[in-house]
Amino acid sequence: MPHQIRQWTIDAFASKPFTGNPACVVEPFDAWPEDGWMQALAMENNQAETAFLRRTADKARFDLRWFTPTVEVDLCGHATLAAARMLFSELGLNADAVAFDTRSGELTVTRGPNGYEMDFPADPPRQITALKGLAKALGVYPVSVWAGRYVVAVLESAEQVRGLTPDIAALKPLRGGEGEVGHVIVAALAPEGEGIDVVDRFFAPGCGVDEDPATGSAHCILAPLYADILGRPTVRFLQAYPGRGGELETEVRGDRVLIRGRAVTVMESRLRL
Repeated sequence: MPHQIRQWTIDAFASKPFTGNPACVVEPFDAWPEDGWMQALAMENNQAETAFLRRTADKARFDLRWFTPTVEVDLCGHATLAAARMLFSELGLNADAVAFDTRSGELTVTRGPNGYEMDFPADPPRQITALKGLAKALGVYPVSVWAGRYVVAVLESAEQVRGLTPDIAALKPLRGGEGEVGHVIVAALAPEGEGIDVVDRFFAPGCGVDEDPATGSAHCILAPLYADILGRPTVRFLQAYPGRGGELETEVRGDRVLIRGRAVTVMESRLRL
């Protein structure tokens, strides 16, 4: 392993610095470091995700893994977007698109004049009965509850979503169906005239993240749900993390979801190891 390694902090689903969701992206390796080292660096970075890449024979194809401060995860949208931004803008990748091989299969990111478009697997949720303990943990009764990889609590209004102050410890043990423990999305239709369709937030204490500012994987669930509700494939979302917020546009195409957004590099650093 080299003694100095470059790393970038990139705000994903953001059009200006200090908005969206920050992810750390480490420059690509020829071989994976030890898992424990990657987990330790992710803990040191203390961002929702740190992305690690491994080169392949194809200059526009990489293996990609994501670590929160506590665990490795199967899917992360904002750190994938950040990784693509790093390759295109910081390392000068000369390609229109980049492919990543991950635990969730192949993910592609295409760059265009107005940002990036990610091709992710759709995760259409199914409606479930009220989840025991969910309303008490949220402090509000959902209009309906759905489950895919994560639980989705549909609330009555965007105002409720924005004003929510849930009991994070009480959310941590909750699971809907066969999904992941301690991952809860809240969402509601946005008022007319705001230029968006849906306001949402995402709480993920199950993987060590109390609240995530902008989450691609959550919108793999929300995209098909709200495409059905609104009767059209394209939906505009605002993930209303207090003080930041991230804007995403999704388009459902069969069993895939296209997730569109921008990204901004805010920091370059060198790890002295």
